[in-house]
Amino acid sequence: MRLVLLAISIALAPVGCTTKKENPDELRQKTAQTTAELKREAQAVAQGVREGWNRDKLVNVNSASKSQLMDLPGITSERADRIIGGRPYQRADELVTRGILPKAEYDKISGQVIAGNK
Repeated sequence: MRLVLLAISIALAPVGCTTKKENPDELRQKTAQTTAELKREAQAVAQGVREGWNRDKLVNVNSASKSQLMDLPGITSERADRIIGGRPYQRADELVTRGILPKAEYDKISGQVIAGNK
């Protein structure tokens, strides 16, 4: 416990000892920059959680909602609409053979999609 308090004290010491006063404009700029960085990091974390949550679930391209399709990596609103418009599929790889998705995009989701009966 003492070690933790000592580490916190050492870490905070420079903050209280600084003699330079921050210019309000500089402080506002730094705050905006830090906020933007945190926002990007939070979005990356949210995307990672979404992908991790859905990683073990197979998505049926014949019955999935637009939202479910868009949770797949690289599937945009437009691509989800094309997948839905091309239904039904006998096999998931028909997304490529029928020109719905480029092979590179299909390869990103191939282990996460199936094409079964509705």
